Amino acid sequence: MASVAHRGNPLLHHLPHFLTWRSLRFRTICSGRMGFSSHSQPEPEPETRTLPGTKLLETFTEQFEIGSRLITLETGKIARFANGAVVLGMDETRVLSTVCSAKGDAVKDFLPLTVDYQEKQFAQGIIPNTFMRREGAPKERELLCGRLIDRPIRPLFPAGFFHEVQVMASVLSSDGKQDPDVMAANATSAALMLSDIPWAGPIGMIRIGRIEGKFIVNPTMDELSLSDLNLVYACTRDKTLMIDVQAREISEKDLEAGMRLAHPEAVKYLEPQIRLAAKAGKHKKEYKLSLMPERTLEKVAQLAEAPIEEVFTDPKYGKFERGEALENIAQDVRKALEEECDEESLRLLPKAVDTVRKKVVRRRIIAEGSRLDGRRLDEVRPVYCESGNLPMLHGSSLFSRGDTQVLCTVTLGAPGDAQRLESVVGPPSKRFMLHYSFPPFCINEVGKHGGLNRREVGHGTLAEKALLAVLPPEDDFPYTVRINSEVMASDGSTSMASVCGGSMALMDAGIPLRKHVAGVSVGLVSEVDQSTGTIKEYRILTDILGLEDHLGDMDFKIVGTQDGITAIQLDIKPAGIPLDIVCESLEAARKGRIQILDHMEREISAPRTQDDRNSPRLATLKYSNDALRRLLGPLGALKRKIEDETGTRISVSDGTLTIVAKNQSAMDKVLEKVDFVLGREIEIGGVYKGTVASIKEYGAFVEFNGGQQGLLHISELSHEPVSRISDVVSVGQQLSLMCIGQDVRGNIKLSLKATLPRPQSQTNNLAVESVPSMKQAPSVWAAAGDVCSGKEKHSHLSEELPVSKYEVNAIKSSASSSPPVLVRSAEECDEEERSSGFVQNSKTTSEPIGGLKPECKTVQSTPKTSKSFLQKERDKDEKEHNIASQNHSSNDLSNKEDPVTAKSLKLGTKVTAKVYQIRTGGLVLDLGRGLRGMYRFEANAKKDFDVNDELRVECVSFSSKGIPVMSLVDDE
Repeated sequence: MASVAHRGNPLLHHLPHFLTWRSLRFRTICSGRMGFSSHSQPEPEPETRTLPGTKLLETFTEQFEIGSRLITLETGKIARFANGAVVLGMDETRVLSTVCSAKGDAVKDFLPLTVDYQEKQFAQGIIPNTFMRREGAPKERELLCGRLIDRPIRPLFPAGFFHEVQVMASVLSSDGKQDPDVMAANATSAALMLSDIPWAGPIGMIRIGRIEGKFIVNPTMDELSLSDLNLVYACTRDKTLMIDVQAREISEKDLEAGMRLAHPEAVKYLEPQIRLAAKAGKHKKEYKLSLMPERTLEKVAQLAEAPIEEVFTDPKYGKFERGEALENIAQDVRKALEEECDEESLRLLPKAVDTVRKKVVRRRIIAEGSRLDGRRLDEVRPVYCESGNLPMLHGSSLFSRGDTQVLCTVTLGAPGDAQRLESVVGPPSKRFMLHYSFPPFCINEVGKHGGLNRREVGHGTLAEKALLAVLPPEDDFPYTVRINSEVMASDGSTSMASVCGGSMALMDAGIPLRKHVAGVSVGLVSEVDQSTGTIKEYRILTDILGLEDHLGDMDFKIVGTQDGITAIQLDIKPAGIPLDIVCESLEAARKGRIQILDHMEREISAPRTQDDRNSPRLATLKYSNDALRRLLGPLGALKRKIEDETGTRISVSDGTLTIVAKNQSAMDKVLEKVDFVLGREIEIGGVYKGTVASIKEYGAFVEFNGGQQGLLHISELSHEPVSRISDVVSVGQQLSLMCIGQDVRGNIKLSLKATLPRPQSQTNNLAVESVPSMKQAPSVWAAAGDVCSGKEKHSHLSEELPVSKYEVNAIKSSASSSPPVLVRSAEECDEEERSSGFVQNSKTTSEPIGGLKPECKTVQSTPKTSKSFLQKERDKDEKEHNIASQNHSSNDLSNKEDPVTAKSLKLGTKVTAKVYQIRTGGLVLDLGRGLRGMYRFEANAKKDFDVNDELRVECVSFSSKGIPVMSLVDDE
């Protein structure tokens, strides 16, 4: 290296020692990277000195027990620079919640509170399965948990506090037993108590479950899976702040009992937070509050109160007409204030006018019981229902209540279409989804629409939880279901309209719902005693309008069936509502829900029977994993190709292939492709599509059913004699063939003429049976032969076997019958040449290929008009058979030949054979012990033979299938 440096620059070789890298304690370039040399003497570490009054990692902890679970609140160890930070632990789960507030004066006229909830994969020891191996945008569950924290803490901030506040809750570790959402809410309450932000807390949040009628406090995830109630309840010491419920038709009485149990359990969270704040909390900071000056409010009230009350007393106003009239009033007030040059009042004019509106509406409701649109307090708006309005879809409905209108559509998919979840708790996927959309046009506004919206996710999840209680079990209904709820017009309770429309759309799609589900939103208007803070008077409103929601105190969404509640979401604006009022609202909601359910029942009361054109189809097929790997192809390329060509969805699991098609035509197409790739169990009587692979002089070999080959003999090409096979079929031609059996060596035999209509002249005296369509359970037909008693030689065997290993779970159309054919013997040569006006069946044994052994059944299918004639022929045949058997036995005794077997038969072996069947091109010979051979007619040779004639033959060759080819021997 030194020589290289010298040749490159001679000056580098003569540097003084004090300028070299080594003298400066740096590594050389060859040592790996620039930096201090590792072999230099380390300097002694300076002694750590603690400044007077400095505290390092001073930790404060509170421990308490709720519902037999030990809970820990800890602060001071993590995130010490945050305004407030608390780690809450339960079992092995830890959740960190931090709060911060913006500095300076508030610049907005509302509370900019942001709540972010995060579940990073490190909490459960997993690296994210993304390209960047990082967590991406917030998932739906994270948005929902953020809303769960936001809803109870927001009403407790003081009026006029418009400083920006941010809450960040993160799951540090999760054992999968406890849901961290409730823990994060309680940790947030404790962090706000520790901070200097003004807040009227603390709050407590609890989860209640119920198993076999017994309530459980703080249930685990396993217990929740067995529970018929998932109640999340948040409160202060004496008032309710938030309720969120998912249930399986729980009664109002039982729900009330659960809430009254939840309140004292949630209150147990309050004292530990107060004690922790006393130890480590900050003094509350004096923030500037943006309150409305009394002078401005009085001036605006004098100018606007009378015109506003006149608008609100006229029920003829619609939503937009009322809004336009109120806007005109605000403009008149603005002109008056501009004339007075009152800048402060002009700046606060929108908020002042809104305050006057709220005062007028609330006074009229409490004093007169009069609502904006003239309805009674417990009256529901007019309801209009329509189902199946989009016939091309799997299911659709249109639901209108007053001016609120929602369009719901249902799409069914394969199990593989289920949404994959990456939560630290709960199931890994869900098969039922309801997506709620609130486009700007529904309120006649211009706005940007796209991406996940917290409000849309929350409303959609509420409707999803409500409908989930009445869906059939996954074992009975394996589809993945997606509901799209598109709000067409909004004037309050669009989420409840989504529930009603979604229930009707599900029934329109043919999904067997147990009951209809409907929802209604209940509001509250109250008058509070300013001195004590208690409610003096209140009114409960059923089916609130959008303006009543804005100007009221409560939005209580209650969903259920005729028999009970399935979901609840309670949001309030004041700092809590007494639980008694909440329980009273349940009965008002029940009455309104019953009214809506009556309208829905009149429109559609049972799952609709779908037509064949648009009804979806689902098929479940059982295959080996090796076969499924062949279907997937490299990196799933073959599976994707089949999906693209057929428009279907295919999902693969362990040994199971599930196919979902939008209609029967698509299902037939994809099954044909899957059958060609994988094949299915071959059944006698089944019709299969195949391709001619090669042509021989005696028949054609056809490839079908995933690469299997069968023989299409020349005698099975047509009902008419065929001299050359190439006249009928060619290599590469696709044919629909019937499996008619297998020969003595197990080779599959196919027939083309069995799928063709028989000429009328040949069907006059035949017993006719129809071959069932392969879309239904096929019937397997075979000659009775050796399976049943030998006396029933000419009867037919009918045995029904499953179509294959898949089952179509849909409304099946009536299958058109195949052309009538008569299924004959299942030996190598299936049908004798007809020399008379009736059919002579040969005695054979036929079994379904694949190991399925049908039971012995005798079916009498001969028409009555030909019974006497056939009976005579049967008697005649029986006599001839007995005589031939006696002759054959005497010949065996006289010749004393050893019986020939398949192993002993060799080229040149001479045996005495009996004519078994007579074909156009030759004979089928019975060589004894069930062994068959063939003899081809030679030119200018004898062709006049009868059945049971004995011939002396010699084995001259074997066919490609191992069948011995014989020639006549002249022993004289």
